[in-house]
Amino acid sequence: MTVSTTHTTTYLYSDPVSICHTEVHLAPRDCPHQRLISHELSVTPNPAFRVSRRDYFGNEITIFTIQEPHQTLNITARNEIEIRSGPEYSFPPAAAQTPPWEQIPREIRTGKTDEIFRASEFLYRSPFVRPSPDCEAYGRQSFTPGRPLLEASLDLCHRIFSDFRYDPRATTISTPVAEVLAKRSGVCQDFAHLMICCARSLGLPARYISGYLRSNARTLGGEASHAWCAIFCPELGWLEFDPTNDVMPAGNHVTIAHGRDYSDVAPVVGVALGGGEQLINVSVSVLPPAAN
Repeated sequence: MTVSTTHTTTYLYSDPVSICHTEVHLAPRDCPHQRLISHELSVTPNPAFRVSRRDYFGNEITIFTIQEPHQTLNITARNEIEIRSGPEYSFPPAAAQTPPWEQIPREIRTGKTDEIFRASEFLYRSPFVRPSPDCEAYGRQSFTPGRPLLEASLDLCHRIFSDFRYDPRATTISTPVAEVLAKRSGVCQDFAHLMICCARSLGLPARYISGYLRSNARTLGGEASHAWCAIFCPELGWLEFDPTNDVMPAGNHVTIAHGRDYSDVAPVVGVALGGGEQLINVSVSVLPPAAN
């Protein structure tokens, strides 16, 4: 299956911006479950400087500078992606047959393979994820002694889906995980950060994934950038979970980037000189190519 995505971010300023420096994560990754066919990034006004490279986590990042005065900045990314299907991409292993979750922290400490060593980078606190006793206590309700890793992770994913209310007005991207846990409401970024925080509090490597979701009547988060997470198992690799929708991604999710948390993979971030007040409009569509 092939899908086409369009992500448009428009900045409207009350006063002219004399210069701005911006970086974007808007190009999908090549992953086992997807292949990037094409990526086009258009910026208006035209940048005086622009360069693309891979960041530390292997995501494509584009950096540009606009040096002419402007009161509108438009950034549009158009992508075409092949979503791979089949049992090897769509079906998780039998949950009860995965190793006991307590085995994972012990294996991570050995660092015996490059993959395990790299996964250990996702054990520690990061700007938006700060492991805490409260997150550990919430996580331990699912991660009971001897429980298989996938079974426990699916239970945690389900509990976040059941215990928390999806409310775009409840939080901002800077809302701490502790506040999300106390308020029991938020959006996909909050729920991904919470699940990551619970996992790391228990010694399990967990990473943040940004991307898009093919929206339908049964999913949340499809109208904008979406976020979910993954927990590492040495025998199986990274197992992905979407606590906003209580699913393991399979066919409806398009991966853009992954990192420790949102701060590593923000779709658009930058600084501007001048501008006064600003209004930001974001629109996302994920459609079959012929429909876009």
